[in-house]
Amino acid sequence: MKTGITFDDVLLVPKKSSVNSRKNISVKTRLTKNIVLNNPIVSSNMDTVTESEMAIEMARNGGIGIIHRFNSVEEQVKMVEEVKRAEGLIIPNPYCVNLDASLEEIKSLMKAKKVHSLLVSGTGKLQGIITSRDIRFYKNGNTAQEIMTPREKLIVGKPGISFEEARELLDKNRIEKLPLVDSENNIKGLITSKDILNQINRPHASLDTHGRLLVGAAIGVKDYIVRAESLVAADVDVLIIDIAHGHSDLAINTLKTLKEKFEVDIIVGNVATSEGTEALIRAGADGVKVGVGPGSICITRIVTGSGVPQLTAILNCALVAKKFNVPIIADGGVRTSGDITKALAAGASTVMLGSVLAGTDESPGELLTKDGRRVKIIRGMAGYGANMSKRERENVRSEVFDIVPEGVEGMVPYRGSVKDIIKQLVGGLQSGISYCGSTNIIEMQANAEFIRVTGSGKRESGSHDVSKI
Repeated sequence: MKTGITFDDVLLVPKKSSVNSRKNISVKTRLTKNIVLNNPIVSSNMDTVTESEMAIEMARNGGIGIIHRFNSVEEQVKMVEEVKRAEGLIIPNPYCVNLDASLEEIKSLMKAKKVHSLLVSGTGKLQGIITSRDIRFYKNGNTAQEIMTPREKLIVGKPGISFEEARELLDKNRIEKLPLVDSENNIKGLITSKDILNQINRPHASLDTHGRLLVGAAIGVKDYIVRAESLVAADVDVLIIDIAHGHSDLAINTLKTLKEKFEVDIIVGNVATSEGTEALIRAGADGVKVGVGPGSICITRIVTGSGVPQLTAILNCALVAKKFNVPIIADGGVRTSGDITKALAAGASTVMLGSVLAGTDESPGELLTKDGRRVKIIRGMAGYGANMSKRERENVRSEVFDIVPEGVEGMVPYRGSVKDIIKQLVGGLQSGISYCGSTNIIEMQANAEFIRVTGSGKRESGSHDVSKI
């Protein structure tokens, strides 16, 4: 009988390092065969972890967020669009209003789309621009034509303008918006000074080829075509086929169908064996999610008796994935930056975090107070709460005992901004890479040497023989 081990069962053996500062250590890695991230942290596709606000902050700080699927198609698409429009060098399809649009319509659109400016168009041609500053002194009844700054007073750019040219035009003319038009005055995009500053101030953000933030979204294995089609149309960067038992005909057939229909990277999971990893890769997976039962709110191993301790699962799956040059995601069981280091050293390219990020400002849900402490709720997507919410939304009547939960609901302490959490985790990872005598993740995977530890070794690894302040 084999023995399975997890993160607390091992330590990485320190190696000679030539690193002078951990700031010189790269944590750049691959999410899929085609997508590169500036750090290996992925926020989980749970409804108490990742919606648009979390996804935006994850990408701004070098990782990526995967928007959950426990919502309507329209809601999920809206979240993806919010991420893609949060910033970018060029907004390819800026929001527009017609010349006769009323002030009420203008205010309503700005509020709904969370923007501060609208272009005014007529048959696709630029007629003017309206900003939130322009509408302050107008009353209901005024139209866009009366409110806007007209075309003849606007500074515009040409399609294909470079970053430096756009920056120079904005700076020279002291303007905040630069509409892009072709030789016939057709609207081709919009550049804002805010987005220029974002590009300068956040050089490590995860961006697509248009300078927009990267974002992923989860789909299921039932009624998935419409959801996937809508998400791809919204320019989602990666889809995750979200199924508890990924080594199944359901997952494989879903993957094959999607790869035939859409040009988009697809990650599939979860699996915990080399056989499961190979089956998904041969079916076309661009990335594989590894982990059956290690999550803090997951009880799959208790309910089903199935699972593999997470470090063993990563080691076994990584051996196969490496042969096919396909990255794997370590999903679940990660509590500290040391666990991230161990997961990556074992062969994972990224780690998916749930409970570690669930208590942040950017996670969905309200702050509660429990025993004098501020907390947030986290729940497993296979638990009672999530399944009942889904069935209510789909108007499916069911009894409580119709659901066999593989997840629980719990509370996590409030942790502040996700930016600060990522900074701490990445800093710990960089130190961990240096302890392995390496300067990046690939080197660490080649140099890593694990050593098993006893119960006494585990106790020795934490603080001991003192009273914590």
